[in-house]
Amino acid sequence: MRMKLPEPKTTGVVSVEEALNKRRSTREYAEAGLNLFEVAQLLWSAYGITSSEGFRTAPSAMALYPLEFYLSATLVEGLPLGFYQYVPTSHELKKLGDESKREELYTASFEQTALAGAPAILIISGIYDRTKEKFGESGPDYVHMDLGHAAQNVHMQAVSLNLGTVVIAAFRRDDVKKALSLPEEETPLYMMPVGRLPGSAC
Repeated sequence: MRMKLPEPKTTGVVSVEEALNKRRSTREYAEAGLNLFEVAQLLWSAYGITSSEGFRTAPSAMALYPLEFYLSATLVEGLPLGFYQYVPTSHELKKLGDESKREELYTASFEQTALAGAPAILIISGIYDRTKEKFGESGPDYVHMDLGHAAQNVHMQAVSLNLGTVVIAAFRRDDVKKALSLPEEETPLYMMPVGRLPGSAC
């Protein structure tokens, strides 16, 4: 099943400078869900298409785009509970399962509490073969550069939406890969739980 996401907004009320100044790693969230627009905007900010040539919100060496993005949706208005893959080329979500996998991700992360209470979690994986074909043994370096670009975009977008997030890289990668049934060629690299800031209104 595929779901077309709301079109992204390309203007906002928070400046780049303000977003940079307010950016923090947030590990506690209000007991409230997100909505479909917010999730769509976060995913677009990470790796969405921004030109007819297929260029995206984050730079990528040789435009190889070696990252894949997944969404664990536990409490997102307008989106059934489940596990999804983001399809940047069509700005859609492809449903992969009826469970959010949040509990498995929490366990795999050495029980980091940010994952336990987040209504949504972005999981970013890398496909090293996409860059190795061009850059040989230096290929993984370019995957990690893409990862940093995309994650910072998510942080900035979260600030503009008055949401909180944090980058989590300490987790058992094999456990996450197994829980999410990721393809053999993919390596999970980051998890980014997202939620409303404590005390914020829905």
